Amino acid sequence: MFVQSVLFKKMSYFLGLIAFITVGGTIGYMVIEGWSFVNALYMTIITISTVGYGEVLPLTEYGKLFTAFLIVSSFGTFAYAITTLTRYFIGGEYKRYIKEYRVMKETRKMHDHVIICGFGRVGMQVAADLMGADQDFVILEKNEEVIDHWSAHDEYLFIKGDSTDDEVLDRAGINNAKAVITCMPKDADNIYVVLASREKNDQVFIVSRASLNTSVSKLRMAGANNVIMPDSIGGSHMASLISNPDVMEFLDIIRTQGTFGANIDSVTYDQLPSDLQGKSIGELQAHKLSGVTIIGYRQQGGEYEINPPDSKQIEPGSKLFVLGNEEQINAFVKYFK
Repeated sequence: MFVQSVLFKKMSYFLGLIAFITVGGTIGYMVIEGWSFVNALYMTIITISTVGYGEVLPLTEYGKLFTAFLIVSSFGTFAYAITTLTRYFIGGEYKRYIKEYRVMKETRKMHDHVIICGFGRVGMQVAADLMGADQDFVILEKNEEVIDHWSAHDEYLFIKGDSTDDEVLDRAGINNAKAVITCMPKDADNIYVVLASREKNDQVFIVSRASLNTSVSKLRMAGANNVIMPDSIGGSHMASLISNPDVMEFLDIIRTQGTFGANIDSVTYDQLPSDLQGKSIGELQAHKLSGVTIIGYRQQGGEYEINPPDSKQIEPGSKLFVLGNEEQINAFVKYFK
């Protein structure tokens, strides 16, 4: 990683210039003055280092002109290097690259994480909710000012770059990602990210934002599993607060309070203990074991059933949805997972 860092590149460029001047000076003295390699190299080093030992051998007029050029060029090189490195350290640029190195190091170790493309209003809410759910995620954002503004949040891992760049997706660990959430304002950008993500990882779960109704079908054709229109959802939510205020308030409590109030969790067939697989919901006794209530059942084919009866058989590939408070959910998760 250090080899790819900006500091390494700056130092390599500076050292390359010094090496070029040293080689050029040595060859110049050998050609102009006819000196041996050792004398020419020694004269070059004491000249560019300005130690002032004096000439190795008497110089001709052309040799003096060449020496003056060598002094000026080496002085300019050193001045450029000192200015660049001082700006790098004193200006605080090194902090940014150290943080980028930490992000890349942590991203390489991530598996089953979420990639958030874009950190606008929607992306911020997504990150906050995923943080509350204790889900690992990394944020792709090309606006440097936005990254600097949120740099104090050490729990947020930012990768600076355009989400539509395939290399940036690779740096975010798209091949090991669990899901991609693309929430950029332009539908065209979201479509491209969906296409690129699906091509690189055909198993990744993709959720995309859409601003126009006409983009929904295109995003699904591109490979998005779910397409969300924030404006449409917001308008429907406000209308529901008028028509069914108590119901919506109850749902908001579940959604916003999370583990601090009521919550909904899920458990797959494979997460059940082997002696409970294939049993009925009544035989599962989830309420007696943890206090939660089974409110939903999803069959392997994706069909949902609300409030399934106790006689419902739990089949392979299915999933259960339970409702409970923090203590009940924790007991449920501890027992079944």
